[in-house]
Amino acid sequence: MRLMTKAKGLIGELAVPADKSISHRSVMFGAISHGTTTIHNFLKAEDCLSSVAVFKNLGVSIEEKDDVLIVQGKGFDGLKAPSDLLDAGNSGTTMRLVMGILAGRPFTSTIQGDASLNKRPMERVMGPLRQMGADLVGNEGAEYPPITIQGGTLQGIEYQMPIASAQVKSAILFAALQAEGETTVIEQACSRNHTEQMIRQFGGTIEVNDKEIKLPGNQQLVGQEVHVPGDISSAAFFLVAALLVPNSSLCLKKVGINPTRTGILDVLAKMGADITQMNEDTQNEAADLLVESSALNACEISGEIIPRLIDELPILALAATQATGTTIIKDAQELKVKETNRIDATADELNKMGANIEPTEDGMIIHGPTPLHGAAVDSHGDHRIGMMLQVAALLTEEVVELNNPEAINISYPEFFNDLDKLAKERV
Repeated sequence: MRLMTKAKGLIGELAVPADKSISHRSVMFGAISHGTTTIHNFLKAEDCLSSVAVFKNLGVSIEEKDDVLIVQGKGFDGLKAPSDLLDAGNSGTTMRLVMGILAGRPFTSTIQGDASLNKRPMERVMGPLRQMGADLVGNEGAEYPPITIQGGTLQGIEYQMPIASAQVKSAILFAALQAEGETTVIEQACSRNHTEQMIRQFGGTIEVNDKEIKLPGNQQLVGQEVHVPGDISSAAFFLVAALLVPNSSLCLKKVGINPTRTGILDVLAKMGADITQMNEDTQNEAADLLVESSALNACEISGEIIPRLIDELPILALAATQATGTTIIKDAQELKVKETNRIDATADELNKMGANIEPTEDGMIIHGPTPLHGAAVDSHGDHRIGMMLQVAALLTEEVVELNNPEAINISYPEFFNDLDKLAKERV
């Protein structure tokens, strides 16, 4: 349990942790490429370390040297059958993307997760991989982990994405790199494109035309040097905290601003947030973000922007509780199959603190502004719910008790320490 109280203001500078999505993929691309991949600013949080452990189990040499992660890749053919179960921990990214890589390997492997991940549906990945020629079977024949994968020769397919999911898309693209012929993926809405970008970075060929992606098979990739920017999903908690806590002025350094990830900046700007983008690094798609306390107004969050901010919706819901008017979040049913049901968890926990949130089938209706008060709340084992509740506690006069705070270690082990340094004066 962690006891949390109000802050007078958040002042200073902060370098948020490295981007989780890019950290995962940098290890994976390094493992399937030929030669050395050097990763600067790799995120050493539990989720990304799960990816490292999986590829070590698949026979890949990965070592840390002078704060740099070095991956010695030998191509797809360099991956070896694991000696025991592959463990993805709590990381859905690890499990789903690795399934795509293993689909084309000529051996049998089984990947599992922790209790939470083993309840998350995998058919959305298993289905298209089966169409390509792999044999995947879930626990007791269902779609839940552990998943056993018998890889083999794959054929390119044309696949219409039924949902916007970067994880599903990436799994298909990893399989397509090994397949015979061309694979076409057609998205409903553009999801984060780190996999497409890194295919090019590692020397691959890929054609992206709006929502249509074409990828030739039987490609060989070459190891690269990767500089991982700060994670905008982690920065989101400090952006909203500085907006909501009076007398705040905060500069977040070298935050990733890939356009497929910056939906939160667009929504906060629409709500009236004072956020300035400075010192842009175009090569690594990063910039400093200066944020000042702001009065916010309600808005609707729906449609094609949802995939660009799916992980930021819990903290945006908190922002909406302090905004003037009624905020409507819809088209976000994907939140139900994250680490927890984030729609219900966000509404339930913030309502305990005095918010007025109605959960819906695909989002929330949030009436604001509402003053928040102390309560006993729970992260539900979900890192983003835990961090959101800590930010909410900065706005209360009374103490907030957070149960299961250790969930935050999944993506941001130093979160509480970083927040304490910026909020030096506590009421």
